[in-house]
Amino acid sequence: MKIAFIGAGSMAEAIVAGLVKQEICDRNNVVVTNKQDKNRLVMLASVYGVKTTEDKNLAVQDADVIFLAMKPKDARDGILSIQPFVSTNQLIVSVLAGISSEVIEQLFHQDLRVIRSMPNTSAAIGLSATAIAKGKFATNEDLELVHSIFSAIGLCTIVEEEQLHAVTGVSGSGPAYIYYIAEAMEKAALAQGLDTEIAKKLVSQTLIGAAHMLQETNKDADVLRAEVTSPGGTTQRGISLLNDLKVSEAFETCIDGATKRSREMGEEIAERLKGSTLD
Repeated sequence: MKIAFIGAGSMAEAIVAGLVKQEICDRNNVVVTNKQDKNRLVMLASVYGVKTTEDKNLAVQDADVIFLAMKPKDARDGILSIQPFVSTNQLIVSVLAGISSEVIEQLFHQDLRVIRSMPNTSAAIGLSATAIAKGKFATNEDLELVHSIFSAIGLCTIVEEEQLHAVTGVSGSGPAYIYYIAEAMEKAALAQGLDTEIAKKLVSQTLIGAAHMLQETNKDADVLRAEVTSPGGTTQRGISLLNDLKVSEAFETCIDGATKRSREMGEEIAERLKGSTLD
């Protein structure tokens, strides 16, 4: 299997790293190109042993799978730069937030097989929570192939394309919510007299341990919370105060807002690109 990456940013690097480490694809069959940052190409070739090129035709020729991994704002130029060299026997995998498979098909002027994906930044350490969805012309076999690729860098699940907005609000933006909690807990720990290094270690390990408990015990979050919460104890006092401050409702509002913003961004991008599809 030959794979081409259009874009060489952090997400492209995370996927490349997973492919090479898990031996999903021979590094000699991976080629990366980007808009202008030659230093990124040199680094990726040096660290991962993959091929790099500034020649877009060379990058996509004979590729079985083409990853669109540029920034959404560069989607039009990036797609048009390879459009003349892409054919319907190639699978397109989009990591572009907010851009529908239909818009991608229109920009290529072809009925291409498109799989959309929404990884998150934890892909950099092989712990991404990724969701994928197939476009109109993609097959179940395409979906299975892309599922195996993203499973190399973490968990991968299959959803309907419309659900990718919710995925963006939950897991796409999710790492930032957890970092926000970590910031707040570290700040509180400092206020209670712990030094910075100890606070950071305790908070990060607490989050790691809780996440593993959720994954490995198969118990629901409310059950695990109840098991930690003794009547009249310290945890119950803390949880009661979080309830008084309506923290749960705040998170619901947060994810709802992020999901709505994903839909808005998709509509804005589609509107901007609409006039470009006939160029």
